[in-house]
Amino acid sequence: MPRMGELKIVTGTANPALAARICDHLGCKLTHSLVDKFSDGEIRVEMGDNVRGDDVYVVQSTCAPVNHNLMELCLMLDALKRASAGRVTAVVPYFGYARQDRKVVPRAPISAKLVADFITVAGVDRVLTIDLHSGQIQGFFNKPVDNLYAAQVLLEYIRKLGDNLIIVSPDAGGTERARAYAKRLGVGLAIVDKRREGPNKAHAMQLIGDVKGKIAVVLDDMIDTAGTMTEAGNMLAENGAEDVVACASHAVLSGPAVERLNNSAFSQVIVTDTIPLNAQALSSDKFKVISVGSLIAKAIHNIHSESSVSVLFS
Repeated sequence: MPRMGELKIVTGTANPALAARICDHLGCKLTHSLVDKFSDGEIRVEMGDNVRGDDVYVVQSTCAPVNHNLMELCLMLDALKRASAGRVTAVVPYFGYARQDRKVVPRAPISAKLVADFITVAGVDRVLTIDLHSGQIQGFFNKPVDNLYAAQVLLEYIRKLGDNLIIVSPDAGGTERARAYAKRLGVGLAIVDKRREGPNKAHAMQLIGDVKGKIAVVLDDMIDTAGTMTEAGNMLAENGAEDVVACASHAVLSGPAVERLNNSAFSQVIVTDTIPLNAQALSSDKFKVISVGSLIAKAIHNIHSESSVSVLFS
C-alpha cells in the first residue's frame, strides 16, 4: 500500500493535452487548479482542491516560452508546498536550459544547475523527466530524479518502418544514444561528423558508415533549429539512402526549423508529445507524434505505489 495520500495530477499551461493523456492512462481526473495572469503580466496560481497529505504530480514542460513556463512551474510547486501536500513531484517531460550544463566559455553561467536550484527551492520532493540532454543534470538536484527514455515508445514505431534500417547519429556526441537504439533494433550504425560554427549553427562534414539502399533514421534527443538534422538528412540522401527519417524525443522547433524540415530530404519526422507542436508543424504532413503519456503514467503509478521505476528503463 502507498505511504502517501491520494494520487493527484495537476497541470500548468505548457502541455495540458499530455497531462490529460496521463490521466486517461491512470484512470483519474485532473485536479482543478487556476493558472492565469494578472493584468500586469504576473502569473496567478491557485489550487482549487484540497491536497493536504496527498501525492501530487505537476505536469509542466519548460518549453517555449521557457521562462514563463519555468516560473509557472515554480509557483505551482510553492502553492502545493504551502497547501501541505504530502509529496510533490515535478513531471518535466522537457527540461529547458539543459544544454547549458557546463561552462564552455569564461564568465558564463551553468544554467541547468541554476534551474535545478529554482525547482528544488520551490518545494519539489522528486523530479520525473524524459531524455535529459545530459545525464549528469540528475546530479544537480539534491532530490531523486527519474530520467525516463522515450525509446520505450519510439522503438515500437521505428520497427514498423521496415527491415532494412540503419540508425544514424547526426553528430559524434549522440553516438551513444544512436548505438543503444541500433542495438535494440539489431541494425547497423552510422555517424555524421560535423563541425559547430556557433550556437545553433552547424555544418555537416562527412559520413562514417554505409547507408546505400538503407532506410536511414537520424536520431537525436531534440530538434531545435533543425540545422544539424537537415544537413545530416540531405547528406544521407546524397549517399544513396533509400529513405531518410528524422526521429527525436523533443520537438523544440524554433526559428526556421519547420521550414527546413519541410524542404529537407526527410520523408517524415517522428517526435513525441513532451512539447506540443507549434501551428506551423501541425499544418505539415511530415510530422508523426508518438505520445509518452503511457510511459509517464506507468512511472507515476510505480512511484505512487512505491514500486520500482527502474523496470521502465529495461
